[in-house]
Amino acid sequence: MGRESRRADVRVGVARFTSCGGCQLTLVGLHDALLALFERVSIVEFAEVLSPRSGGPYDVLLVEGSVATPDQARRIVELRRQARALVVIGACATTGGIQALRNWADGDAWRAAVYPNPEFVAALPTSTPIADHVHVDAELRGCPIDPGQLKEVLTAVLVGRRPQLAETAVCAECKRRGTPCLLVDRGLPCLGPVTQAGCGAICPAFGRACYGCFGPVATPNVAALRAQLAGQGRSDEELGRLFAGFTANAPAFRAVAQPPEHNE
Repeated sequence: MGRESRRADVRVGVARFTSCGGCQLTLVGLHDALLALFERVSIVEFAEVLSPRSGGPYDVLLVEGSVATPDQARRIVELRRQARALVVIGACATTGGIQALRNWADGDAWRAAVYPNPEFVAALPTSTPIADHVHVDAELRGCPIDPGQLKEVLTAVLVGRRPQLAETAVCAECKRRGTPCLLVDRGLPCLGPVTQAGCGAICPAFGRACYGCFGPVATPNVAALRAQLAGQGRSDEELGRLFAGFTANAPAFRAVAQPPEHNE
């Protein structure tokens, strides 16, 4: 009786829009922590794991993926009505994802090049973050999200406090790990100075420059970083490709990543 009453206290749902599903798999990958979560809440919607489906209401709804079709644009509004708290997870949900590169291209031409019958493919001309359509209560960055941050958000929800998430740049995490600066020491094109922390600086720790999958920090000095990289001999085209990644649609990165003719 006691366990069932606890499970009924908090109704949690997980929904997916246009994405690869990797952030949902991060939730599945919590293993023992996920089992403990099942002891505290009722998971009423999670197509990746559960067969039963629910239309809400939800105390907490985790949403992965960008809005890229007319049906998704309608569905997210309905889900927002059903959710007391809506948490978006991953680069697709927070910035539009890698698929948002189509936002400054001809979407119809892309569909015609990829699909034999493009007229059957219902798609919006843009791929946009969830916050462009409805109010978002919290967001987790990354491609995929960090398991530690996910556990922090779920814990905060259960105890009724504000999640404590990193607000610094990836560079701060490199310093804490004792990782030499790849931008200074090796001259690699690293986006760490302008990218939101939270990943634990995994890529730089293994000698791979940060490519910005957590999106820009609150006040990124993109112009200064771009000038430094240009001073190392990199062309405008190379710099554009550098910022045109998983979070290219984030305004601070988009201004650099997009072609000059789309700067209006």
